[in-house]
Amino acid sequence: MIEVRTSNVTDDESNKGVFATRNIEKDKLIHVAPVLPYPNEQHKYIEKTHLADYVFEYGKNHTAFLLGYGMMFNHSYQPNAYYEINFENHSFDFYAYTDIKAGEEIFINYNGEVNDEDPLWFNEEKNENES
Repeated sequence: MIEVRTSNVTDDESNKGVFATRNIEKDKLIHVAPVLPYPNEQHKYIEKTHLADYVFEYGKNHTAFLLGYGMMFNHSYQPNAYYEINFENHSFDFYAYTDIKAGEEIFINYNGEVNDEDPLWFNEEKNENES
């Protein structure tokens, strides 16, 4: 249903994204990404690495790496997918927000809510450094 391949929307050196390999209907479960959580106090160590750009908030006291394709979805303020945190299953469950055609890149809103247009943390940091 999905695969990782080269994306044209990021300037990240890995330049990857998640793409549909077949048509996906709205509200269809796309991917279940297992969670590898760690306490927020340990994030200062992760911040020193490239991995800091890929982690997700996981409840109030933890941050998490998402396994599978979970950390490979790119951001859009007009996403065609969304995720729900499934604490019972210890996973992030990704769903189609709209119908997605085969070959399309699948995007989520990194703010966690489909319609949240707040500036992203890495854009805020970039703007602060340019000041």
